[in-house]
Amino acid sequence: MDWGALAAVAFGYLLGSIPFGLVTTRLAGKGDVRAIGSGSIGATNVLRTGSKGLAALTLLGDAAKGTVAVLVGMAIGNLASLAAGFGAFFGHTFPIWLRFRGGKGVATYLGILAGLDWRIAIAFGAIWLAVAAASRISSASALAASVAAPLGLAATGSGSAAIVMAVLSIVLWFRHADNIRRLVTGTESRIGE
Repeated sequence: MDWGALAAVAFGYLLGSIPFGLVTTRLAGKGDVRAIGSGSIGATNVLRTGSKGLAALTLLGDAAKGTVAVLVGMAIGNLASLAAGFGAFFGHTFPIWLRFRGGKGVATYLGILAGLDWRIAIAFGAIWLAVAAASRISSASALAASVAAPLGLAATGSGSAAIVMAVLSIVLWFRHADNIRRLVTGTESRIGE
């Protein structure tokens, strides 16, 4: 049993479970972000409060959780870095403090990528921006980028990281199930609406 990896998962989960979206909106007097829009604690839903600044802070905080978890894990070893990132993602999407009802994981996913391979993180961001520019739909952008990221990691020879990120992509798609249904029916909201 790899105690370092187990400790890294636990550390990542606790770090990932910090609900930046909920904390920032409450401190700013915007109330409970879970009561508006999609009910998510992520940056896209925080943007629905009308504050781009709070959305940006949420995005940075949620991404930083993933990056910090991976970098701390790297101090133990490669397996621990993947385990910590894995834990951070699940901490964000299923936080114990919020009865396991967290965000959809896009920013934390990006943060994990940044810790693992900055080139793939940049590619993820570029794909997200390209799809968003063409469709103005945040969920479609995230879904497309999350398909490309594991493929990019595999292409660079990072097989273990590619497998972990592929698993996280599946969970990310699962968390976007309602968005996917709206995309299919053409009723998904667009950025800025």
